[in-house]
Amino acid sequence: MQLTWLGHSGFRLAIENAVILIDPFLSGNPVFPAEQRAKAITGATHILLTHGHGDHAGDAAAISKETGATVACIHELSQILAEDGATTLGFGKGGTIDLNGAKVTMVNACHSSSIDYKDGLPTPAGSEAGFMIAGEGHTIYVSGDTDIMADMEWMGDLHAPDIGILCAGGHYTMDVARAAYAAKRYFNFKTIIPCHYRTFPLLAQSAQVLIDALPDVKVIEPEVMQTITL
Repeated sequence: MQLTWLGHSGFRLAIENAVILIDPFLSGNPVFPAEQRAKAITGATHILLTHGHGDHAGDAAAISKETGATVACIHELSQILAEDGATTLGFGKGGTIDLNGAKVTMVNACHSSSIDYKDGLPTPAGSEAGFMIAGEGHTIYVSGDTDIMADMEWMGDLHAPDIGILCAGGHYTMDVARAAYAAKRYFNFKTIIPCHYRTFPLLAQSAQVLIDALPDVKVIEPEVMQTITL
């Protein structure tokens, strides 16, 4: 299994027979090198979106049309993106889909979701979500944009993820200290990769608090376009 950070909350995940782009925010992402766009998206089979905000979903339709990748996300957002020409697969919380052998279950998150990257006022785009991605002997929890939730207790118990991709930037989501609290209280991660940080000055620039709080967990601070083997 190989995971490549695209900056912000974006990842390229090669798992089973799928290459999944998670929240691929490329256009306008100040930490993503524009000249590496083709490398980031080539071979993608699916695009997985946690919610509709532009720093997560803004590039999805264009990438889908360019690569043929299917966008999997909550039903309402899938309908909006289909109107923009994307190939979509809508599903809902509690639902599990098979992406070329990777089993993806949509779970709850606590944030908001709207199309905020087009002209005019934001348009509601269903509900925000996270994902449990199971494959190759691992379960990855992708938190999406969220704060700590009591739901994390049953999510950790039922899905038992060993890898956590956790938002940690603060201001719009839980910060590094809150992510550490959630990880210690609700999960038994072996590996954590923080995200939704270091993109803008408003967000946390380091995950050292997370590293210090979880000495028995491998916390990997990713570098953009450098692949991690898990």
